[in-house]
Amino acid sequence: MSNTHDDREKQASLLAQALPFMQAYENKTVVVKYGGHAMGDQALGRAFARDIALLKQSGINPIVVHGGGPQIARMLDKMGIESRFEGGLRVTDERTVEIVEMVLAGSINKEIVALINAEGEWAIGLCGKDGNMVFAQKAHKVMRDPDSNIERVLDLGFVGEPVEVDRTLLDLLARSEMIPVIAPVAPGRDGHTYNINADTFAGAIAGAVRASRLLFLTDVPGVLDKDKTLIKELSVSQARALIADGTISGGMIPKVETCIEAIERGVEGVVILNGKVLHAVLLELLTEHGAGTLIVPG
Repeated sequence: MSNTHDDREKQASLLAQALPFMQAYENKTVVVKYGGHAMGDQALGRAFARDIALLKQSGINPIVVHGGGPQIARMLDKMGIESRFEGGLRVTDERTVEIVEMVLAGSINKEIVALINAEGEWAIGLCGKDGNMVFAQKAHKVMRDPDSNIERVLDLGFVGEPVEVDRTLLDLLARSEMIPVIAPVAPGRDGHTYNINADTFAGAIAGAVRASRLLFLTDVPGVLDKDKTLIKELSVSQARALIADGTISGGMIPKVETCIEAIERGVEGVVILNGKVLHAVLLELLTEHGAGTLIVPG
């Protein structure tokens, strides 16, 4: 009996600690970029859906943006479409972009929607094409040859970057108590369909809706210092300094640069955190110490 009583006391204590944070985020928008390793784990997927449902039930307005690189690669292999790479980046030709749209806006998107709906909320699957929400243009990636130091522009085909975001549909859904789950596929003014990096897409959406928080669920704890210790909070200027001195390196550089771009678009704070941790979203938003690295203006 005492164990049951202790458990109830612990639950009550946790709720009491979370309440001020729930109040702070009430009626605020939180954009969550969901992807990577967490998407392939059923238990993590259900926990993520529960977190998003609880945010909505707490008066917070969540928007989910998802990726799906591994799932796209598997489908391309299944269909016998060989991937071509330029500078380590996948080239998306006309045939490939059809598969990308089918996987991202189709199977993955509906799977996430179903998980959230199973938690008692109303999620709706979308992509940038819906309601002319996002327009893209062809992305131009520049690579510097390490031997000759000569720069060349990579042609990645139908890989795009968002240039226009219309928040009308997102505002309508927020008023309708619905949770948007958005795939990073968008049309261009040239009539083509573009595949957009999910981090970049999430940053553009978060900036357009002036999100209180943008969460990037990754497979690392956040930004680490030179001793491999998690840095809890960074200003934009501190983040830039850590890139310049090499503390932030490799694949974390574009992630942090996307965080900075989102803040410049009007997001109040961006968090990089480990999506492989159960209930990472709730730990970040509704506990005092958070769960990752928060990047803020300044």
